[in-house]
Amino acid sequence: MVRLFRVSLWALILAVTALAPASAQTMYSENIEVSLVPMHQWAAPGSTAIVAVRQDIKPGWHTYWRNPGDSGGATELTWSLPPGVSAGPILWPLPERQPVKGLMNYGYSRQVYLPVPIEIPASARPGSTLPLSVTVLSMVCSDEMCVPDERVVKLELAIREAVPPLTAGEGAAIERIVDSAPRAADIDARLVRDSADLVLTVRGTALKPSAAGDAYFFPFDGGVVEHPAAQRAEWKGDELSLRMKAGGAIVAAGLTKPIKGVLSTPGGAWEITANPSAAPSSSAGDTTILIFAQAALFALIGGLILNLMPCVFPILAMKAASLAASAHAPHEARRDGIAFLFGVLATFVVLAAALLAFRAAGEAAGWGFHLQNPAVTAALALLMLAVGLNLSGVFEVALPASGAGSRLTRLPGWSGAFFTGVLAVVVAAPCTAPFMAFALGAALLMPAPMALAIFAMLGLGLALPYLVISLSPALLRRFPKPGPWMERLKSILAFPMYGAALWLVWVFARQTGSEALALILAAGLLLALGLTLWGWRQIAKMSGRRAFGSTIGAALSVIFGLGVAASATLFAPVAGPEAGSEDAADTPWTADAVAAARAQGKVVFVNFTADWCVTCKVNERAALASAGTRALLAETGTAYMVADWTRRDDRIARELERFGRSGVPLYLIYAPDKEAPEILPQLLTPGIVADALKRAAAGHEAS
Repeated sequence: MVRLFRVSLWALILAVTALAPASAQTMYSENIEVSLVPMHQWAAPGSTAIVAVRQDIKPGWHTYWRNPGDSGGATELTWSLPPGVSAGPILWPLPERQPVKGLMNYGYSRQVYLPVPIEIPASARPGSTLPLSVTVLSMVCSDEMCVPDERVVKLELAIREAVPPLTAGEGAAIERIVDSAPRAADIDARLVRDSADLVLTVRGTALKPSAAGDAYFFPFDGGVVEHPAAQRAEWKGDELSLRMKAGGAIVAAGLTKPIKGVLSTPGGAWEITANPSAAPSSSAGDTTILIFAQAALFALIGGLILNLMPCVFPILAMKAASLAASAHAPHEARRDGIAFLFGVLATFVVLAAALLAFRAAGEAAGWGFHLQNPAVTAALALLMLAVGLNLSGVFEVALPASGAGSRLTRLPGWSGAFFTGVLAVVVAAPCTAPFMAFALGAALLMPAPMALAIFAMLGLGLALPYLVISLSPALLRRFPKPGPWMERLKSILAFPMYGAALWLVWVFARQTGSEALALILAAGLLLALGLTLWGWRQIAKMSGRRAFGSTIGAALSVIFGLGVAASATLFAPVAGPEAGSEDAADTPWTADAVAAARAQGKVVFVNFTADWCVTCKVNERAALASAGTRALLAETGTAYMVADWTRRDDRIARELERFGRSGVPLYLIYAPDKEAPEILPQLLTPGIVADALKRAAAGHEAS
């Protein structure tokens, strides 16, 4: 899986090996020093050792906790360990609260140890050493900028039989962190939604009444609470009550599942799981059902409108040709309609299940997440090319039961209709229709059965027009009878597929670079050659001739083509403005940049976009890049910022989630005199943008 904030290493790393029973390698950079250090001087076979990633952070800079708050990204560790050795999760120390220009981040400054338990196998030989290596990915930020920092640090951990003493100097500091790290305790926690607030109520033997004002709840996930808002604590006997402002995720979908986090009090800090109130009011239950019903209805309407979006035109054109072919065979039309529906529904459910699984694992994923992976983009480009060649008659897809002398057909029967449904969903991901934003944003915050049902309703909306026509004999009779015109139509319909392939290649080039572009073009050429040779083989077989040369040539061309495509996806994503959707004159979005512009009294326009998002590109071309809009941006002194989600960026994913969205586009206009931004529609016109900018500027002038 592609990891967060992968960039090219930007500085030469120096290594210094310390002389100690367990020698640590320390690596330096401009704003942070990172090393891997052991808590004890050695480890015994079969024991659990503690090693820590030590971060020495330059004054004025900071790194982040597991939930970074309103900006930034958590430190990530990827281990490379000897066989039999395993690493546990980070024992996160209690974070600092770091207010930055109206935002609230959670993280660490100056120096922090991130302890990790390491399981030593009983077979480890005393007198040997175990080489431990970990890739540390940190987001190092100041009040003005953030620098992603990635490097490998190593440690040679000595193995001995005796009970180990603490490492001189650092061992005691790591031990204090381990002893004080928040852990689960016998604490009962309940969470209740009260209008715009969340009320956390906790009680347990571990809690001791103290100064309630010092209590604070750090949720593990973003969007649960408004991080900058004050948390008001109060003791009622042996029960602590904490009132917090609900975050965007709760506002969008309600309180539907347990919330995990750390409760910090003067008496200690504990990991807790706060369950929604055990006896919710009937109105709360009714509200949840109402939100689900509304989201399902919006998903159905959004799926219907999705049929009008440009990214599904090639597939719908294929279905139109299929309808015409079976219009005067009602049984075949019904079969194809139902198979297409099953293909759409199955793919939507599988895609939704994968999306929910990624999010449950802590990944920040949203609608269209698969297109952030260059390997998926490349595969889809080659698939579109193959479908176009099939429609052009270069090769045919045979029915499994057809004999050697039977006529080969294109995208045949039930399987062809099902596959077309699958393809329709995959290529629909770059588009977002009206009503989809609320539906999908709510779905990703609901229990899994409800979420899957909402995605299925979206699929039903996408497939419904074709299904209705295929089940209606009266409508089918209006189609012209099959004839030679159908072959010509299929050849014409190949060109939208070629266009889709070219567009995906362009997206792939934006995600990777020119070298990878050359390779994917070569892969497409080899694939086209292989499928052409396969078509010759099919013609020879139908004539009763041997086609050994064509078969070998086709197999080699396709295999080499796929190999070249695979090598193209290995290129590291390019960095810099040329890699994404941003214009050189636009400001890359960060939460800090928004806060800084607002502090100067500016109107701020934020465009959440991606190169693979067709709706985004249409809006940019039609409304945002027009001369009138650009002139108005300059006239109003608006700071125009681009949040480019072409490649995975967890900061953008969290910001989308904060506004109840699961994908792009999202357009925000911040007026200087208002705290909350105005959210624009997903389909823009120059007039919509101009009116919103004028409202924001007029409000500022009036104030």
